[in-house]
Amino acid sequence: MIKALKHRDPNEAHRASTPLELFVDLASVIAIAAAATGLHHGIAEGHFQQAILSFLLAFFGIWWAWMNYTWFASAYDDDSRLFKLATFAFLSGALVLAAGIMEFMDTHTLTLVVTGYVIMRLAMVWLWLSAARDNATHGATCRRYAVGIGLAQIYWIAIGIVLWQWTGVMIGLFCLGILIELGVPYWAEKANPTPWHRHHMIERYGLLNIIVMGEMLLAIAHAIYAAISGGTMNAEIIQLAASAAVITFSLWSLYFSREDHLQSRAPHRTFLWGYGHVFIFAAGAATGAGFAVMTEILSHHAHVSAFVGNIAIAVPVAIYLGGLWLVRDQFNLPFRDAAILPLAAGASLVTPFLPFSTVVLAGIVAFAAVLRAARSPAPTRQE
Repeated sequence: MIKALKHRDPNEAHRASTPLELFVDLASVIAIAAAATGLHHGIAEGHFQQAILSFLLAFFGIWWAWMNYTWFASAYDDDSRLFKLATFAFLSGALVLAAGIMEFMDTHTLTLVVTGYVIMRLAMVWLWLSAARDNATHGATCRRYAVGIGLAQIYWIAIGIVLWQWTGVMIGLFCLGILIELGVPYWAEKANPTPWHRHHMIERYGLLNIIVMGEMLLAIAHAIYAAISGGTMNAEIIQLAASAAVITFSLWSLYFSREDHLQSRAPHRTFLWGYGHVFIFAAGAATGAGFAVMTEILSHHAHVSAFVGNIAIAVPVAIYLGGLWLVRDQFNLPFRDAAILPLAAGASLVTPFLPFSTVVLAGIVAFAAVLRAARSPAPTRQE
């Protein structure tokens, strides 16, 4: 017998992330670190196409599972034993997924990745069915989620475990699976939107962004160590570390601006904000990988040129800035001010062709952060 989960008030005061949600974040960061490490090593070895594709496929699985759990918890985390046990099952799947990503980056075998992902998603099926039992208003929505997620897992088992080969056709089938997954919430929420908490979701996304940016901080620490580990100071790596720190601090400042990220509960805004963050999160992890690639290049441990390292930093930084415009600035600022981040993103893409690329890039991002802060309006909150 499936027990019921009680829904929460979407206007609950002082709603904050729970220790259990932070525990889920911790498991997610392990998987994100594995994907970023694979990207870093693949680019440093010159295996560009496979490294980038592997990173994108792996990151989607991590982000999508985290996102679905987070939106569910915002609406139905009743702190019951059932919810905790299902979350522990979800966490177990996340650890299997993290181990699978390490295998996938080395051998391109998806069996362990898909196994971990399916464990996480089946835990969500159980949670959605449990929520449906207590909720006449949103019961149809919850059942749609359970059915859609369950069918999607049959698809992933078929192509990820039974049929998987590293071919163009299979990549296309994988992309089709992504579209199926992305379509489930849109279809389910059509029945009746779930009672998620707006401020809670803004906080949850901000916390994951901080975790992802930890990849940048870790890469900076490694760069500092590489600069001094040879017995003499490596000025080029010190310059890289300093520039990387400026870029990281500036990206943090740009994300955590004064106004709310999500000022409306309208479905089109909610989906764009929720889905569009994948560009920010993936770009943040990839930027950390880019710092690590450049450190290996400057310490003569990579098989690619400095130009490749500069691209590995500039491109994800540009995507991060463009993602922020997509989910926030185009809605919160007048046209002239909203153009700050797209212009900075465009300028970032030019920097690999310039001398002192990372220094120039750091200057561009820092200038954008200062200018954006000056133009940031006072917070306006809408429930």
